Amino acid sequence: MATIHRVSESISIIDTHDLGRKARTSAYLLHEEKLTLIETSASPSLPHIQAGLEALGCSLSDLHYIIVTHIHLDHAGGAGLLLEKCPNATLIVHPKGARHLINPEKLIAGAKAVYGPEFHRLFHPVVPVSEERIIVKHDQETLDLSPLCTLKFYDSPGHANHHFSLFETRSKGLFSGDSLGIFYQELLPQGKHFYLPSTSPNQFHPENMLKSAERMRLLSPSFICFSHFGVSREPEKVFSSLNEWLPVFLECTENTIKREGDKEPEKLVHILGSTLLEKVNQELASQGVSITDDLYDILKLDLSVCAMGLLHYYSKRR
Repeated sequence: MATIHRVSESISIIDTHDLGRKARTSAYLLHEEKLTLIETSASPSLPHIQAGLEALGCSLSDLHYIIVTHIHLDHAGGAGLLLEKCPNATLIVHPKGARHLINPEKLIAGAKAVYGPEFHRLFHPVVPVSEERIIVKHDQETLDLSPLCTLKFYDSPGHANHHFSLFETRSKGLFSGDSLGIFYQELLPQGKHFYLPSTSPNQFHPENMLKSAERMRLLSPSFICFSHFGVSREPEKVFSSLNEWLPVFLECTENTIKREGDKEPEKLVHILGSTLLEKVNQELASQGVSITDDLYDILKLDLSVCAMGLLHYYSKRR
């Protein structure tokens, strides 16, 4: 059964249930003359996309464009398989990402290094995309979806070098991918809008992340569409959260390396991930926010992946 959320008159969210979880990954359907889907998630999410389209009165053959903000498999891993089912669609991707979707061997190897034996369950199959079905969009190029709606593409490195963010002119929404981090919807019932940076390996770069964020802030978006998960209508809180938490992540990493730098890499990741989780727990507790077991599990996973990216960044600097 499809889970649908309406963002505006022209934008809907289809919950793609990455990792088998609700409210983990968003695919956005733009109801324009050229029907457009932003993000595919991984291949196991495609039944949710198809059910969502049907619930919205559309079909796979109606899709004109499929856009991925970047090529990490939880955003673009299902693109090849989805295109096989969408005869009229073209895939739009960052110029640094196209070749890896045409030949996804490195993407697969990188994901296996992070997720190990869970890779097959989470991402299989990763289907190559035919080059003739790809359009590359460069910084500040546009795409007209209807007379009222144009997408403008902004190169936004920091989370990954193959990342762009999209500004939509009809409702002034910003599709941020992972460039501004993760929005934890689980805390909304407690009245808490909570965001954390996403520093996953292996192209995380803090200075670029902050520069990209400032560039997006200057667009003055009315709302921000996160790929993890949903829509924030408080953009300034999003930008201030990134500026607050990223230095905390970096300080924790530096201190961990100073204290524990002689440990094996896997042990170091565990120590740093636990340190970040403790920092987050302390901050939420200080605000009277309680963490459910389910949220604890997803924070533990996210911060473990963040720890990998942070340690990789510092290893490259050394």
